[in-house]
Amino acid sequence: MDPLKPSGAGRARVATAWLGGCSGCHMSFLDLDERLIALAARIELVYSPIADVKTFPEAVDVTLVEGAVANEEHLETARTIRARSRVLVAFGDCAVTGNVTAIRNALGSALPVLERAYHDPLEPSARIPQAPGIVPRLLDRVLPLHQVVPVDAFLPGCPPHPDLIHGVLLDVLEGRPPDLAGRLRFG
Repeated sequence: MDPLKPSGAGRARVATAWLGGCSGCHMSFLDLDERLIALAARIELVYSPIADVKTFPEAVDVTLVEGAVANEEHLETARTIRARSRVLVAFGDCAVTGNVTAIRNALGSALPVLERAYHDPLEPSARIPQAPGIVPRLLDRVLPLHQVVPVDAFLPGCPPHPDLIHGVLLDVLEGRPPDLAGRLRFG
C-alpha cells in the first residue's frame, strides 16, 4: 500500500458507506469518541450516512464500506465507490464475509424472501410487486464486498471494536497495511 498523499488542505479525504447491514459498524465508528476529534485534524469526512451528502464524490483517499452486497443498488454503489476510492476497506463481518445478511443464501434465490415479505395470504394469486424505484431488485445471492470489487484491507468484527477501527484507520493513513495480528475477532 502506498502512503496516502492527503488531498485538499493537507487532510485525507475519507468516506464511509453502508450497504446491506445493520449500521452497527457505523455506531462502533462513532464510539471512537474523543479520538474522532483527533482524527478530524487529519481527515475530511467527504461521504457517510452520518453526513448529509447524497452523491459519492471523486478522489476519495480511504473508504470504509459496511455491509454486504444484497441488491442491485448495492452492486452499483460498490462499483462507484471502488472507482472513486484509492483505498477500500471492507468494514465489519457483513462486508468481509456476508455474515448475517447472507443467511438468505441458503434459500437458493431472492424469491422466497420476496414471497415471504410481499405475499398476501388473502390474495393467493397476487404477484410480487416489482415497481421500479421502490425497492431495489434483490440479488439471488448476498455477496461479501471482495466478491464484487477489489478490496485493499479487511476490518472484521460484528461490529469491529473502536480500537480496531482506530488502529486500521491510522495504519491506512500512514500508508501501512493494517496490522491485525492478535486483534481479530468475528461476531
